Amino acid sequence: MPRTRRDQSEPGSVETRLRRVAADLGWDTLRPGQLEAMRHAATGRDVLVVAPTGAGKSAVYQVPAVLRDGPTLVVSPLLALQRDQVSGLRTRDAPFAVAVNSSQSDRQNAEALETVRRGDAEFLFLSPEQLTKESVLEELIAARPSIVAVDEAHCVSFWGHDFRPDYLRVGDAIERLGHPTVIALTATAAPPVRDDIVRHLGMVNAAQVVSGFDRPNVYLEVQRHLSDSEKRDAVLQRAVVEPKPGLIYAATRKDAETLAADLRGLGVAAASYHAGMRAVARRAVHDGFLDDELEVVVATSAFGMGIDKPNVRFVLHAAITESVDTYYQELGRAGRDGEPAVATLFYRTEDLALRRFFSSGGPSEELVTSLVTALHNRSRPPNRAELRAELGISGQRLTGALNLLEQAGVVLSQGKTTLRYTGEPVEEAVGRAIEVATNRQRIDRSRVDMVRGYAETIGCRRLFLLGYFGEQLLEPCGDCDNCRAGTADEAFTSVSAEFPVNARVRHVEWGEGVVMRGEADRVTVLFEQVGYRTLSLATTSEQGLLTMVGG
Repeated sequence: MPRTRRDQSEPGSVETRLRRVAADLGWDTLRPGQLEAMRHAATGRDVLVVAPTGAGKSAVYQVPAVLRDGPTLVVSPLLALQRDQVSGLRTRDAPFAVAVNSSQSDRQNAEALETVRRGDAEFLFLSPEQLTKESVLEELIAARPSIVAVDEAHCVSFWGHDFRPDYLRVGDAIERLGHPTVIALTATAAPPVRDDIVRHLGMVNAAQVVSGFDRPNVYLEVQRHLSDSEKRDAVLQRAVVEPKPGLIYAATRKDAETLAADLRGLGVAAASYHAGMRAVARRAVHDGFLDDELEVVVATSAFGMGIDKPNVRFVLHAAITESVDTYYQELGRAGRDGEPAVATLFYRTEDLALRRFFSSGGPSEELVTSLVTALHNRSRPPNRAELRAELGISGQRLTGALNLLEQAGVVLSQGKTTLRYTGEPVEEAVGRAIEVATNRQRIDRSRVDMVRGYAETIGCRRLFLLGYFGEQLLEPCGDCDNCRAGTADEAFTSVSAEFPVNARVRHVEWGEGVVMRGEADRVTVLFEQVGYRTLSLATTSEQGLLTMVGG
């Protein structure tokens, strides 16, 4: 039976009532950031929450939901995470929860929506593409939700490391629902990403609650290698001797499978995990890791989002990631229990070529032109199956090209399969799409350069990472490999006062941007058109290249 909603008229301040509900749901202790965000949501104010993985972001929407009339919608991109959240709520003295997603039959989804509309379920978990379906939206409008929680909210931002076009339509759906209170949640979001989230979700007078990014219990180090075989051996040896359990991230599915097989040959209970596996096999690895049946999981970036396992003792990266955002999110799965943990990047300069190759991917101009022409020449909105047949391409290539056209505003999705073309001339539409693709590639490649900066710095690695996310340490941390080696103290310089972190600046050639990191002699800026650039302050001052916006 559904749990009875707590009466909002009961005595006590909002904070007192939030603490009572939190205790009822199993959260006996709340962090200051959690309570602040809950207070905003409980009183109807939109709030963006940026907090490290494992910081209890789910509590931020679950607790105030009990105090608000109307159901709570939770937009989440991962079916496994939705399933875990629904299961977790059902095992506690919590309001009833259901889900609507592609893994369920139409009948199951219809029953779930009806349960919400009747008021028999407080929480509805759904993926962002469900909000493109008119039938689903009509049911949700009738249910009159009080809160919309958007998990992994960085996916809505062009600057985010995991941008997903489906998220662009979440803001429109929120408005059609009458703009319930919006709670946006993410583990990694630099200042420009935060601004993008607020804008794309249409958040009004949004409070931003940003918890500290520092994970002082996680030891940071980079090991450099000359050959791939040497690096591979080092990863295996480290995984064997480190306390378990642990995670290894690999660049490709093949690497994940072979590393897991090698570990099993060395007596380690290991398994691989990647998006190419069947759902049943992925679930078995997921559950085996959580139940401590597996000591090590070797995975691509497909594994880990939403994993709530506090005792992970190490996260090893067998290859460099495509961004600092991704690296920090993945290493954040280590040491959530506050006990010592290790995050090691095994680095070879040649690995950068693979990441640059991935970042240069995307549909060709020829494919974009063919697709736009096909859309333009149709008298009625086509569906994806028709376009695949006409163009003779795979579903993956079609999805990539359509995503680009959606980013450029050339195509709008109507439901899961139907598309609507805006009707502009083919040449103009193709030109705008190629411009979006070119800018995206510049930004993605600049992200790879930032990861290289982390891998090759002789300064404090923690200072580097925190500076990237808009926080500044006053001195080296003393507990990363460079600090222990003594190079961090030698490399440390005070922060530049001329261009403070998070300040908006303008470059004479690259336009406006946001200061991400600053040192006494250089500054790193994320420019809207060209991505990340590190500039010498002496040069910019001498030539007048960089100025403060509004200054």
